[in-house]
Amino acid sequence: MEITSAQNPRIKQAVKLKNTKERKKTGLILIEGEKEISSAITAGIEIKVLFYAEELAKGEKIKMGGNKTIQVSKNIFQKMAYRENPDGFLAIGVTKKIELSEIKLKENPLLVILESVEKPGNLGAILRSADAAGADAVIIADPKTDVYNPNVIRASLGTVFTNQVATVSNKEALAWLKEKGIKSFAATPSTNKLYTKVDFKNSSAIVIGTEDKGLSEEWLRAADEKIKIPMAGKIDSLNASVSAAIILFEAVRQRNID
Repeated sequence: MEITSAQNPRIKQAVKLKNTKERKKTGLILIEGEKEISSAITAGIEIKVLFYAEELAKGEKIKMGGNKTIQVSKNIFQKMAYRENPDGFLAIGVTKKIELSEIKLKENPLLVILESVEKPGNLGAILRSADAAGADAVIIADPKTDVYNPNVIRASLGTVFTNQVATVSNKEALAWLKEKGIKSFAATPSTNKLYTKVDFKNSSAIVIGTEDKGLSEEWLRAADEKIKIPMAGKIDSLNASVSAAIILFEAVRQRNID
């Protein structure tokens, strides 16, 4: 049976989950898109309900057992969706929180640490780069945005689920790096050391700050190395997600050299 009323309790719940406070209160998240939902399921995210609009789904299917799949009309789906061109799939899932103590590291881990990241689009893009580079984890220190903001999920193409992502305080992140013996590389314009002139082959954490303020003094003082990407134009820095990707793949390049 297809739901066509916006007053249906399930529909009203989904719409409410667009709000950060509602997500935090309920521990539930909105996951839109066939690819993103599939990534969430593969990563072990519990799916409470899957909404499906046949008119938008173009013949695609996501297999869900029992009574978890609910068909809705195109108009109702568009009320719940946050994309301009939805693909007809939207799920309500349960937040999965990872503690620092639960992060699994390889022998020479490669990490990304983001201090006070604010823009969901930037966070999502960095998560995509971290996934593509095979980074062990992304640590968000003193977060300013919700990791499970629908726009983070969208911009990350679901890699918010495939990455190990932990949110902690600056103090906790710094103590954990010290405990694990992981060297920190702080990206900042206020250094002469180029990112290509440091050694990323051993345990490394690339630390990126906000675009307007950069990294705090707390991170700059604690960093084992300060690094920068050379700028040939008039500006002194790049978009945070671009900077993260450039440095990440330099680390990958170094690690792939025989």
